[in-house]
Amino acid sequence: MRLYLLRHTKPVIAAGVCYGQSDVAVREEDFLPVVAALRRRWPDGIPVYASPLQRCAVLAHQLRGQPQFDPRLMELNFGDWEMRAWDDIPRHAIDAWAASPTIYQPGGGESAFDVAVRVLSWLEDIRDLDAPEILVVCHAGVMRMLNSWQDGMSAMQLAEVVCSSQQTFDYAEMCELLVFE
Repeated sequence: MRLYLLRHTKPVIAAGVCYGQSDVAVREEDFLPVVAALRRRWPDGIPVYASPLQRCAVLAHQLRGQPQFDPRLMELNFGDWEMRAWDDIPRHAIDAWAASPTIYQPGGGESAFDVAVRVLSWLEDIRDLDAPEILVVCHAGVMRMLNSWQDGMSAMQLAEVVCSSQQTFDYAEMCELLVFE
């Protein structure tokens, strides 16, 4: 099975704000050109899965009338840090997160391990689908998880690999990977 991972377009939010699972909007003028290009690329039959957060959902709806929304594809939950300026988050808390990124729960939200558990659960559920290709509209954190995954990895191994990597994905960037043969 081949996955096409598409990151949402740039959210409408001030620079320097932590927004993880906050449901922020995107601009139509940003996502419509992406939709136009992608509609030409795939036939109508390709399944589309997406995070239910509106920055992914609006894009998924435009790509396919009935996308499958799954909360396991949502970005990391930053708890009390959500919608706060990064500069307003106490330095000691950010240092604690940096010291133990796989298990620290920023703002009392989720750790990278927690996200890895969600993503692995989703992968297990799609493993048996009879679909050669799936388009996944999601977030940079989930893209890093899926792009780093290797069959047989535990959630802790996946979280450790992701936390030690320097992978980045731009808004509206797509990557392709083969997950199950």
